[in-house]
Amino acid sequence: MVFPYKHVLLIGATAGIGKGMAERLIKAGIKDRLDAFAREHGERKAQSLVFDITKTEETPKFAADVMSTSPDIDCIFFNAGVQGQYDFSQPEKVDFAKFAAEFTVNFTSCVALVVAFLPLLAKEKFKAGLIFTGTHLAIIPASSLSAYSASKAALNSFILCLRDQLRNTNVDVIEIFPPVVQTELHDYMGKEVGRNMGMPLNLFTEEVFKGLSSGSDQIIIGNIGPGAGIIPREEFLALVDKRRSAFTALVKVMRGEK
Repeated sequence: MVFPYKHVLLIGATAGIGKGMAERLIKAGIKDRLDAFAREHGERKAQSLVFDITKTEETPKFAADVMSTSPDIDCIFFNAGVQGQYDFSQPEKVDFAKFAAEFTVNFTSCVALVVAFLPLLAKEKFKAGLIFTGTHLAIIPASSLSAYSASKAALNSFILCLRDQLRNTNVDVIEIFPPVVQTELHDYMGKEVGRNMGMPLNLFTEEVFKGLSSGSDQIIIGNIGPGAGIIPREEFLALVDKRRSAFTALVKVMRGEK
């Protein structure tokens, strides 16, 4: 199979996984809208937009403006994400505003964008897609990364529900589960440590592109934890599958299906 979409709006493409995926999409000849690529690759291949996704009250206008300018967009790729450490054994040192802002970027802003873009995508006759960059930590949280783990777990639950609710539409819902990847996400640990920890970005993006081209709606890359991983990959895959099967069973009960 081939990558199924022709014109991608990539959210959060100035750095990290988002930037890496943008480069891979450009290489594949996919159109892309992101902040830096218009200068690097030229307007024919990429265009840029500046928008603060935390200003959710402005999201509907942003979506309408984008789709008015580029009505052939058929894929929204959600990559924005931030990560910080919090120690609730010392609650006086926890920055709640920072914690809440992290949740907004990683989860709430995605929901706002879905609400704004979905009516514009679902009414079209062409195949459309919503692609979300999640994390292994949505399934197995990291204790020190409570905001990141919880926000991505919320996103994972939302994706399961969204995929089921859109099952009879033209919109596919795809989730990517990255391992630790060598990006700016971990700069709070120090650039020398954080940007050299985990899977090289170019290898990760190649694996993701293969997964997207395969037609899978769940793309699980690498292992849990550094090196060979904390648990075997097969166990993690089985855990994800069992959870999804339980979700599907619950959906059928709630619909009154046998």
